[in-house]
Amino acid sequence: MMPFSDEEIYHAVKINLPKVNTYVNSHGGAIKLLGVNDGTVYIELTGTCHGCSMSLMTTKMVVERQLRELIHPQLTVINVDGSKENKLPEHYYTDHTEEEVTTKERLIDKVKKYF
Repeated sequence: MMPFSDEEIYHAVKINLPKVNTYVNSHGGAIKLLGVNDGTVYIELTGTCHGCSMSLMTTKMVVERQLRELIHPQLTVINVDGSKENKLPEHYYTDHTEEEVTTKERLIDKVKKYF
């Protein structure tokens, strides 16, 4: 049993993600934090890592291993890659304020080109 709430794990992962992202960035990819459910962290590998045949290895041997060292040894990480076994659950914790900011920033960027 994970001794932290999904919200606590989400924020711990968010804080530590830049450290973990270094390896993925070196291969032209990035890690997007999608959410947390029952101690399982859901990510999406983007850039050149999205759909790569080594993405499962990267998720388990790099991302999960480092997050376990930084946060908790029982942490599980799943790369949501479109397959039915690696999908985002119906209910999960995420920071909705980030989505709102991103949407607003995209809208502002679209409008800027007209001024």
